[in-house]
Amino acid sequence: MPTIEVEQIKEKLKSRIPKAVDVVFKELHTKEKYVESFYIKTISDEAVLHDKLFKPFFEQQHPDEFKNYLESIPQIKSYETEEKAINDFLNGVAILFYQDSVLLFDSKVDRNNSVLDTTVETTIQGPQSGLSESLPTNLGLIRKRYPEPYLNVEGMTVGKISKTEVIILHDTRYADPDTLKRIKDFLSSLDIQMFQTGEQLLDSIKKSNRALFPLMLVTERPDRVAVNLATGKVILLVAGSPFAVVLPTVMKDFMASMADIYQTYWVGRFLQLLRYIGFIISVCLPGLYVATTSYNPEIYRVQLALSIAGSRNAVPYPSFIEVLLMLFMMEMLTEASIRLPKAIGPTATTVGGLILGQAATEAGLVSNIMIIIVSAVAISNFVVPINAFSFSVRVVKYFILASATFFGLVGVVIGFFIFIAYLVKLDSFGEPFLTLVQSTPHKE
Repeated sequence: MPTIEVEQIKEKLKSRIPKAVDVVFKELHTKEKYVESFYIKTISDEAVLHDKLFKPFFEQQHPDEFKNYLESIPQIKSYETEEKAINDFLNGVAILFYQDSVLLFDSKVDRNNSVLDTTVETTIQGPQSGLSESLPTNLGLIRKRYPEPYLNVEGMTVGKISKTEVIILHDTRYADPDTLKRIKDFLSSLDIQMFQTGEQLLDSIKKSNRALFPLMLVTERPDRVAVNLATGKVILLVAGSPFAVVLPTVMKDFMASMADIYQTYWVGRFLQLLRYIGFIISVCLPGLYVATTSYNPEIYRVQLALSIAGSRNAVPYPSFIEVLLMLFMMEMLTEASIRLPKAIGPTATTVGGLILGQAATEAGLVSNIMIIIVSAVAISNFVVPINAFSFSVRVVKYFILASATFFGLVGVVIGFFIFIAYLVKLDSFGEPFLTLVQSTPHKE
């Protein structure tokens, strides 16, 4: 029979366990023994409970024999505190009362443990598998690609209500201890109710320093995680999220794609150069168009200057109004393509863009060359491989456009140098944002 202390623990736990339709209080009896279990059937695996608990209970006659069996199960752990037992219970762990023992049986069901294909960071060559929403599955995928005994795995919980499990990964040979300490202190200082995904950390950093650019890289690729571990990065895995967070992150990480390492050397360098050219075009081209059209048309050849002037002959307002109008239309089309259902999104935005561009040109609202400029800016923006960074680039071009509107070509140059100076000022957990060469890994 259970002792008085066990009965007291049981009554305290019962009083704190919510009364719900999926909460199960189950008692099992034989002539020799008695066990009682509490669990939530919607998040606990009843098949595991049946095979490893209920069935052996009736097969083993002697009470001590069954107790030894329970202690031999890897999923069984001892009761520590009331608070911890309640937290485990609400995450799918079954609480068992047997003789003078209170035990916790890890019977959590994992419904999101399937390995997904990459949908955001797609590559033609290389692995196509992505992370899942299951923390153990993600950790297994990373360990398979990074089979090193120096891989350190630490766990903590974030979120006052959600109590979301977060795993911190780093290679003890390469990770900088000061950076690791900054990251742990940042996670410990988070004051957040519901923590669902690593992307929420972007918002927490943004509130502290108002950075325009993301200072952490969010990835869905296990191979990118393994490569970054080998360079001394710290990886965060969040329970329920199919994305990992890479810290610290610098600009060259945002401009790199996993496709680069699956190409020949010169092809990879060419693709990287192409991205940086696209980045500069996306940021500067609208401002350059306004500056050269309204302030400095003399830099064009005569034929080109006459061609641009002829195409703008019917446009009734200045060039910066024309640019703003088309850029806003392009921004709305881009947002619509993200929000619309996948079945109609590409078709609707393509047809909408073609119709709007043609109609605006024929109505004399914008010039023909403006359609080319806006298309070039949109295509250049999509060359940036990481979406979070490309969204920030979309904002920067308006600052340089405003500078060009007031000061012409000088404004473009000044605006671009202010932009570079801002990037120089940024840092990600102590690592300068414009770092081009990986710092020397820390050695034990």
